[in-house]
Amino acid sequence: MRILWKPAGVLALVSGVTFAGAAGMSGQQPQAPPRLEGASPTDGPRVYGTLCASCHGQAGEGGRGPAVAGNRRLQIMSDEELQNLIRNGTPNGMPGFASLPPDELEAVTAFVRSLNAPLRQEEPDGNVSAGEVFFFGQGECASCHLVLGRGSPAGPDLSHIGEQMTLAEMKEALLDPSATVAEGYATVSVQSEDGRALRGFARNEGNHVLALQTLDGRLTAFDKRSVKVTRESGSIMPALRASATEQRDLLAYLMNLRGGRPPERTDAPAPTASAFEEIQSPRPGDWPTYHGRLNGNRYSAHEQINTANVGQLSLQWVHSLRSFDIEMSPLVLDGIMYITGPNQVSALDATSGREIWRYSRPRTPGLRGDAARGFNRGVAVLGERVFFVTDNAHLLALSRVNGALLWEVVLPEKPEMPYGGTMAPLVVGDLVIAGVSGGDEGIRGFLAAYHVSTGKQAWRFWTVPLRGEAGSETWQGDANLEEGGGATWLTGTYDPDTGTLYWPTGNPYPDTDGSGRQGDNLYTNCILALDVKTGQLRWHYQFTPHDLWDWDAQSPPLLIDAPYQGRPRKLLLQANRNGFFYVLDRTNGDFLGATPFVEKLTWASGIGPDGRPRLLPGNVPDEEGVTTCPAIRGATNWMSSSYSPQTGLFYVMAVENCFLYRSTMFGGGRRAGAGRAPATPPSVERPANRRSRRRSGSMALRALDIETGRVVWEVPQTGGTNNYAGTLSTAGGVVFYGQATGEFAAVDAKNGSHLWHFETQEPWKASPITYMVNGRQYVAIASGANVLAFALPRHRSPR
Repeated sequence: MRILWKPAGVLALVSGVTFAGAAGMSGQQPQAPPRLEGASPTDGPRVYGTLCASCHGQAGEGGRGPAVAGNRRLQIMSDEELQNLIRNGTPNGMPGFASLPPDELEAVTAFVRSLNAPLRQEEPDGNVSAGEVFFFGQGECASCHLVLGRGSPAGPDLSHIGEQMTLAEMKEALLDPSATVAEGYATVSVQSEDGRALRGFARNEGNHVLALQTLDGRLTAFDKRSVKVTRESGSIMPALRASATEQRDLLAYLMNLRGGRPPERTDAPAPTASAFEEIQSPRPGDWPTYHGRLNGNRYSAHEQINTANVGQLSLQWVHSLRSFDIEMSPLVLDGIMYITGPNQVSALDATSGREIWRYSRPRTPGLRGDAARGFNRGVAVLGERVFFVTDNAHLLALSRVNGALLWEVVLPEKPEMPYGGTMAPLVVGDLVIAGVSGGDEGIRGFLAAYHVSTGKQAWRFWTVPLRGEAGSETWQGDANLEEGGGATWLTGTYDPDTGTLYWPTGNPYPDTDGSGRQGDNLYTNCILALDVKTGQLRWHYQFTPHDLWDWDAQSPPLLIDAPYQGRPRKLLLQANRNGFFYVLDRTNGDFLGATPFVEKLTWASGIGPDGRPRLLPGNVPDEEGVTTCPAIRGATNWMSSSYSPQTGLFYVMAVENCFLYRSTMFGGGRRAGAGRAPATPPSVERPANRRSRRRSGSMALRALDIETGRVVWEVPQTGGTNNYAGTLSTAGGVVFYGQATGEFAAVDAKNGSHLWHFETQEPWKASPITYMVNGRQYVAIASGANVLAFALPRHRSPR
């Protein structure tokens, strides 16, 4: 290895310059800064001393906040960037000084510039291009370091190093790498009780747990009570051996590295077959996809936690993301957990919740819908890569070892449209598949697949056809199909036996006004069955043709093999937002059955043998509003359902509620009430349909017999309907779910009897998972701003 370093001065700056101000630290509301009469550029020290020195030091040397003198990142900022930083502050750092008068802002900017003026005289005089050749060639620097996705993730990512270090720091790191070793890269040796020995970097260490990155690039964690840790002094990197010219060139190249999007690559190695095998046939303890398994069924074969001992569960750790309303499902592979927040991905030790690495970028301004609220449902992992969709619908590939950005693609062909990104991608073979949100804002939905090694697009399927294309005949009228909806923001499922990808699609746009879009409006509100290699449509099934109530099909499609109607079948199960529980033959899309799973259902009398709803009159939204059941959030929603092969039951959170639908919602209202569904004649009075937009509702955890659709048992919920908790069923005979009043609970999968609960006082917007590390089963779920993990006490027998 050649270079493994990062000066200590960089550590506070890696995730962005963080100022602190006289107004206080993060979380406090800043007071208006005192007015300094007659400030001019020469008054910079006076303005700085009043507003900034208490945190950053009188001479900018640092204190409660980082140093602002001799700061490479500040030095390369433009005046505009520096002033925006002062005005707006930083996330989880200093509050902004938005009301600072312009003359004082100019004065303090000039003073901070003066504190960094000496750095401007330190620019190296070498050849940047020659330095790049040396870095990736004779210098062997890329054998340990990444730059813009190229190289090895063994050591720190150097893509931004030119804005994080001074020239003097850079020289020292190259010539005397042991002078300062970066936090997270101290070398240690670990010997376990069974004699195994590992050497690597202590990426995160607490009093009880050590997270280790082995020298071959694998992350693992140890309970320090069960291992012997030997610490090595200095850096594993040798001092630079280069001529004076090579040194100047290398310094010029490194000082020029200031981030950016990695260039397109064609030479990246493809993933091995064993990499996808970890996803398709995972290790027993892993939870490697959003749903846990590619079939979408949130069921686990783990039975260490069971009906006899689940009451002994206790909280093991909490990890805070500092972002509320987290909707993600963690992934766990080989003892490492991967979680997301708004434009943020972290890798954690799954036994302690300690963070090993984090990738983040600023939120995107000007977004709409759920993406603007920062919602994100998780990542996908394959081989050495972690895949993540940003709020503005960019698909990223990150290093699984250190979170460095490897490649980035823009999902929409027209990014100026109101697209967003909230979903967890799915990996199949050598492809990563991702969709978009924004269907309520007016987009043209699509699903796209990319090669995992390079980010090159493999195929794209549009959920709304253009005029003249197949399916466009189901859009009659003057609707703009470029904004027809059909978002694809929930992770689909996959059948490896047939190579078929199953993906749910969203509602048409405008949501509640069908006047300009007469017809079925394909392929909205559908399950799409696609050839995973080509993206070609094999079949589709539409749950709610010509949807007028925002009942998209964004509920998990579960793939199970089970007896149905007297013979073994390959089934697709979905509890749909429209209130019906559907059973389809997943090999060909044949409709097998549909039954209501809620009582408040007024839009259709049932689903006919042809698979189409039998519509009831009086449910077409108009300007005045019409009350229809289910409510706009649906009889269920995107939260996960599950099926237990032990009980033969399907578990779903059901919502009983109605809603006053107006045609003017979500961009509608051009010709109110002109939808295609049967209308109530004007002479028929509908007072009950005109009273209020929202009615009191209720929720219940329900267990359905998949053969009949009958509710076998239910657990009614106290509280309102603001609960988006999914279900998890296990071989231990337990169903885990979040209750409407904030408890995380477990019930008996056979009869719904209460077994255990834990108070959180948080509304649920996530689904639980389970995993096993070192022979111990955990159950985890996101709650509010935190990830919680539970397990049985160590000193008790698991059975």
